[in-house]
Amino acid sequence: MKILIVDDSEKWVMYHESAVREIFKPPLRIDKAFSAKQGVEKLTSSVDEPYDFIFTDMQMESDFLPLFAGEWFIKQIKFFKEYKNTKIIIISAASNIRSIAEKYSTDYIPKYKCKDLNEYCNKLLKEGQNL
Repeated sequence: MKILIVDDSEKWVMYHESAVREIFKPPLRIDKAFSAKQGVEKLTSSVDEPYDFIFTDMQMESDFLPLFAGEWFIKQIKFFKEYKNTKIIIISAASNIRSIAEKYSTDYIPKYKCKDLNEYCNKLLKEGQNL
């Protein structure tokens, strides 16, 4: 399984990585990016072996206003036909996370729910079974 975690907070990246390692069994490859722009670089360099999961925050760099950086990043993912089967999960504290997820047909977990590892695990296990 190949996973990309995109968040500007190193603390959150480490948390997601730890949770993912608890949920999914090896072999597991986890790549990390700390901005939407770095996320696109990872997408491009991995196009021959697309990610199974991409986790993205919404509120990162402010270069893409009025869009959140994470929303811009999701739009970039959708340009790649190679990522059409990739599960995208928005993990953010943004108040409109649900409407953004619905707009782009992605899943989401509000950041406050990530602190409940059971809630987090249930969502990821459900999505992992659909791969």
